[in-house]
Parts: sequence; structure tokens; C-alpha cells
Amino acid sequence: MEKVLNSSRFLVLFIVIICSISAILLYVSSLNVIFNVVLNFFERVPASADGGKRLAVQLLKILDTLLIAVTFQIIAVGLYRLFISGSSSSGSGLLSALKINDFHDLKITLIQVAMVIMVVLFLEQAVEIGATLETLYFGASISLVILTGVYAAKSMGHRSDSAKLPITENIEKTDL
Repeated sequence: MEKVLNSSRFLVLFIVIICSISAILLYVSSLNVIFNVVLNFFERVPASADGGKRLAVQLLKILDTLLIAVTFQIIAVGLYRLFISGSSSSGSGLLSALKINDFHDLKITLIQVAMVIMVVLFLEQAVEIGATLETLYFGASISLVILTGVYAAKSMGHRSDSAKLPITENIEKTDL
């Protein structure tokens, strides 16, 4: 039974392939959009503040797409290394740079990347629409989600730290 369960890890390969293809498509799409933005910039250099704001919004949208592509890439590389490759070599470039050693680290990294994406989305909204009540509500909702993400990431981090401590040390820390 254990042999069957161990070989079922290759089912994760399907997710890895889908995430890899998604990342590549988003990278290629972003390159195409950047190319067109550069062409449009040289055809019509912004001469007003509104033109500059439109350019900033376009570039923020590209950044948002690239961050989502990086997220797909992190998921693909992380799941491949954690479930398929079987080698826990720390020489893997992307995962060692992000300090992803287990599934728990992957979850925390994805929460952090999602928070950055939300900040970019808010910045895009603020530049595009400006200081309106809608922007305030949007910012408040994003800040609530980010606050929840920070709490979740810290809770996950403390859980792993407290798991390493003996029970007596945990009791002494809570009594202080």
C-alpha cells in the first residue's frame, strides 16, 4: 500500500505541468504587452500628467501579470521539488533563494506573494481612479485581506517554532 501511495505523488506532475505552462504563457503575454507599450510610448510620448498616469497604469498591470506568472512558477518548482524530485538538494536556485524547504514554507511564500499582488492592484486602482470613496473601500478591503494574510503567516511560523520547543518551555513562555 505504501508503494502505491508513494508512486501517487506523480499525480502532482499534472499540476506542475499546468502551472509551468501557465507561467510561460503569462511571461510571453507580458513580453508582448511590454513590446506594444514601448512602441506606443515612442509613437506618442505622454505630454501631460494624464498620459503619464495612463502609462503608469499600463506598467502596473504588466507588473501584476508578471507577479502572477512568478506565483505560478513558484508553485510549479515548489511542488516538483517537494513531491516529485525526491531530492532535497538545497542547490535549487529559485527555492533556495526563497528559502522554501517544505510545503509549509511554500504556503507562506505564496501568501506573501499574494499580498504583494494585492498592493499592486490597489496602487493601480489609486492611480487609475484617484481618491474616491470606491478607492477607500477597495483599500480597506485589501488591507483587511493583507492583515489576515500577515496573521496567517505569523501563526504558521509560530506553530512551527513552538513545535520545536519542549512543552515545559512553552508553559514558561506563556506564564511570563
